[in-house]
Amino acid sequence: MVSTVSTTGGVLLVANRGEIARRVIRTAKALGWRTVAVHSDLDVEALHVREADEAVRVTSYLDVDAVLAAAVATGATHVHPGYGFLSERAPFARALAGAGIVLVGPCADVMDAMGRKDAAREVALAAGVPVVPSYDLDADPATFAYPVLVKAAAGGGGKGMRVVHAVEEYAEALAAARREAASSFGDDTMLVEKYVASGRHIEVQVVGDTHGTVLHFFERDCSTQRRHQKVLEEAPAPTISDAQRAAITSAAVALASQVGYTGAGTVEFLLDSSTGDFYFLEMNTRLQVEHPVTEEAVRVRGEELDLVALQLAVATGEAFGFTQDDVEIVGHAIEARVYAEDSFGGFLPQAGRATYVGWGVAVDHGVRVDHALESGQEVSTAYDPMLGKVIGYGADREAARRAVVAALDETTILGLTTNAGFLRALLVSDAFRDATIDTAWLDRTEVERPDDTVARSLAAALLVGGPESGPWGGDGWRSGGPAAPRRVLLGEWVDVPAVDRRPVTRRGHAPAGVVSVRLLDDGEPQHARGLVRGHGVELAHHGQRYVFALADPFAGDGATAGDGTLLAPMPGTVLDVRVSAGQQVAQGETLGVMEAMKMELALKAPFDGTVTEVGAATGDQVKLGARLFVVEA
Repeated sequence: MVSTVSTTGGVLLVANRGEIARRVIRTAKALGWRTVAVHSDLDVEALHVREADEAVRVTSYLDVDAVLAAAVATGATHVHPGYGFLSERAPFARALAGAGIVLVGPCADVMDAMGRKDAAREVALAAGVPVVPSYDLDADPATFAYPVLVKAAAGGGGKGMRVVHAVEEYAEALAAARREAASSFGDDTMLVEKYVASGRHIEVQVVGDTHGTVLHFFERDCSTQRRHQKVLEEAPAPTISDAQRAAITSAAVALASQVGYTGAGTVEFLLDSSTGDFYFLEMNTRLQVEHPVTEEAVRVRGEELDLVALQLAVATGEAFGFTQDDVEIVGHAIEARVYAEDSFGGFLPQAGRATYVGWGVAVDHGVRVDHALESGQEVSTAYDPMLGKVIGYGADREAARRAVVAALDETTILGLTTNAGFLRALLVSDAFRDATIDTAWLDRTEVERPDDTVARSLAAALLVGGPESGPWGGDGWRSGGPAAPRRVLLGEWVDVPAVDRRPVTRRGHAPAGVVSVRLLDDGEPQHARGLVRGHGVELAHHGQRYVFALADPFAGDGATAGDGTLLAPMPGTVLDVRVSAGQQVAQGETLGVMEAMKMELALKAPFDGTVTEVGAATGDQVKLGARLFVVEA
């Protein structure tokens, strides 16, 4: 760990939840700080609550008064905001300062200057940093050179952004972006900029101390993103030249110095792949989700880098005990964000109980997992769907890539669908391996769903030793003669292979009966963890969760629901109902809009017809599968 960090400690309240709260608490306790967690009613049993020295209930993580009161009541000397929630809210920073409590981050005035994209553009121009060409919001959109990017002036995280390809799309895209921005940030001010169709997202980690020094810790590439939401991140950027690296990192330091930045922050740039030019996008005045890849790829005087420790050192007034020349890249690291979402089912948010959780930390070396999910935990749509981060690192990019893949192969989450299998498929793709993915690649490319042949064989193996009577096992009933090879019907007949089958040690709230199975497929070892439940089997293979139903070979097909019935594809809130019973609609016409985990989904008419039923109203909270609309052809 960098030797300049404070070990004197104090009382640190962590104004966040999930993996980042655990991450901050871990470093703070190692440095001798007393830690205080805050929690909502949903998080009363959460991991970050149990790991802190003290915990205080708050009505909401966004409630400035409640979090401030908790800090005062517990005698907190400092507050770490993590990311999201109040981390970039200037009123929160001012409230803490007024109470004599130090925010681990920049001051409110810097947040005002850099937290808004419109104000940050002006700072960048003053620092001589290039910015993306923009359009006046009041100008006639017919005069814009499309495509353009409509984006929120406040906030970040890809919220309130829409790519507009033609003037006919502009009004609806602007309205949707405004609505999302108001919901996420309480501010619907928008910017319109040139959209760079083939670009790379390059961001620079900076830290400024209170003595006027700003240093960079090199860059990250976050080009693998979907709808402006990062999916994979890596450090260093694999495609830029030494000259580009020097120019981009120098620009980031110049920008942070211009505004008098203190603490950890990230300056984001868009690199135009066709020209090599780069443009300032925004500055995140907080610690980033993807900070671990910098920690694993960068060293300071040969020592491990801990960005949270540096944040605490800056917050206690310490000066850097090293220079820019002491900071060096020593390897490569890649991070995969694990979300509660069905990536192969429209990326719809998921919620429910994670019955069994096994993270891929058993890999021999080169793997780090930052998470806040354990067996038996309920995952709600009330918060961001990120469950954890799997980080692989090594001497070079290929070693890091292989480490992440190996860790995802060992990741098992049952009871809840996640994107772990999607991440694994993306990491082994030619495009990611060859570093050819740009910021729009995932929006125009469909990642192929993994073939489930091996998963079915593993599922069949899981059934060995389980329910075997009746028509589900073997070859059906047989009155005599030699026994046929054992088979089970999992959508299709599957031979039960020879496997190594072992029970998984039960921990915490994990269910009994979880089994690990291994087999050889064309000489390649394959493995899965899963369990048999009722007339089905659930398992995870290569990170992907599968649920196979045991079929009765003597049963006929059941009736299916009519195509005109629209069910809620996710649990969430009905934002808008645009039709009423008896109304004529055209195919593709939007009937209503749902929202879950800040993701909007339009429900559209499957064909021309008449709306015969409307089962929800604006503002309703609905469950997965709720009957919302019926259209009769």
